Amino acid sequence: MTEIREMQLDDLEQVMEIENENFSRPWTETGFFTFLIRQDTLFLVAEEDEEILGYCGVVMVQDEGDITNVSVKKGRQNHGIGKLLVQELIRKTEEMGVSRLFLEVRESNERAIHVYEKAGFVKNGLRKNYYEDPVEHAVLMMHETTGKER
Repeated sequence: MTEIREMQLDDLEQVMEIENENFSRPWTETGFFTFLIRQDTLFLVAEEDEEILGYCGVVMVQDEGDITNVSVKKGRQNHGIGKLLVQELIRKTEEMGVSRLFLEVRESNERAIHVYEKAGFVKNGLRKNYYEDPVEHAVLMMHETTGKER
């Protein structure tokens, strides 16, 4: 059974393996560490039998959040792990008073765009040549809460 929980410093070794296998310009371990110790961030991992299968993170400012990354281990992609992570991130940030989430995704990453749309995100812009290695536009997406009482 896959458990979604907050990322701990002890998770970084496994998280870095996933980060490095999925991104042409990966974050560094120091970069993750810097975000993990901040009060305005939330990072989650998907774990099964002590194995990290994926992770995601958000930086929050007042009632808005910017999703920094969502990544799933190559051998476990297309098994709903990214969807679980995003749904839990939405739930937890709503509990924290976040009413709007934003993210950027590579224009060619149709699979991720579909996951985000199913989670309630809508496309709301394009950032030209946002990504490097290879150079590619970013689709901007936004999720707004349904107005639940807090």
